[in-house]
Amino acid sequence: MKQFISVDDVPGVPRMVDIALDYKKNPFKDKGLGAQKTLGMIFLNPSLRTRLSTQVAARNLGMEVIVFNIGKEGWALEMNDGVVMNGSTTEHVKEAAAVMGQYFDILSIRTFPGLVDKAEDYTEKYIQQFIKYAGKPVISLESATLHPLQSLTDALTIRETWQENRKPKVVMTWAPHVKALPQAVPNSFAEWMNNWDEVDFSITHPEGYELDPKFVGNAPVIYNQQEALKDADYIYVKNWSSYKDYGQIINSDSSWMLTNKHLEVTNNAKVMHCLPVRRNLVIADEVLDGPNSIVVQEAGNRTWAAQAVISEILRNQ
Repeated sequence: MKQFISVDDVPGVPRMVDIALDYKKNPFKDKGLGAQKTLGMIFLNPSLRTRLSTQVAARNLGMEVIVFNIGKEGWALEMNDGVVMNGSTTEHVKEAAAVMGQYFDILSIRTFPGLVDKAEDYTEKYIQQFIKYAGKPVISLESATLHPLQSLTDALTIRETWQENRKPKVVMTWAPHVKALPQAVPNSFAEWMNNWDEVDFSITHPEGYELDPKFVGNAPVIYNQQEALKDADYIYVKNWSSYKDYGQIINSDSSWMLTNKHLEVTNNAKVMHCLPVRRNLVIADEVLDGPNSIVVQEAGNRTWAAQAVISEILRNQ
């Protein structure tokens, strides 16, 4: 594996899930794999689980880790080529990424979309510029359109909690929010579920919240939430802003917040969310604090997903 930007970079979802779950059983079995190598973690946006879990994962493999918050600690970066830098940016990504490539064996980066210009966000310009100029393997810690570390985590969480001899019904449902949020997590979750034949996957959301068709694929889209949740084994809850009316909140219907009432039509479904979650807006307290929620277990698995990814890249250096 040469980089980790999307599901297209991995040797199959089942293989990555197996690797991650094996590390969960024995975190230090490859503690010398990353010896005398350094992981650079570059943040243009805030992070809790991604930052901490990836640091732990890298150290489990024997790597040194350097964390750098560009927005607070570095120069303002220019991402466009061929521009006259007479504005607010101080350093071009050509030099910044190339220099980081001199310091690190693997470069990881987290950046969010602007949610203003869909065409620009969906070119993944920021992370692609680092890939172009760093000269080292790049791991996405979340980008403008995808969050593959989260999605690998979600897959391994479903695998380890599913006991029956059939495909689980996995439903991703939209939920209301006070802010316009990116489509990265739902895009990525849909992409990974569509590439994993161990699940029966569908999506539910109000009309107007359709995702980019290339990520939805052939997954059924159901606009009636209760109908979609019927007999669900897993419910993945997430808000996202409109893709068509890009970055806009076009519906704030509170009835889409997940409550115990919604769970009544399910197969005692396990409830998942990438976190952070706004309680009693996205998911009710009664669900998050109840027996169906596996959000903390899910978050704990972030370490093993990251360790699987880093180890596969190290083995190919």
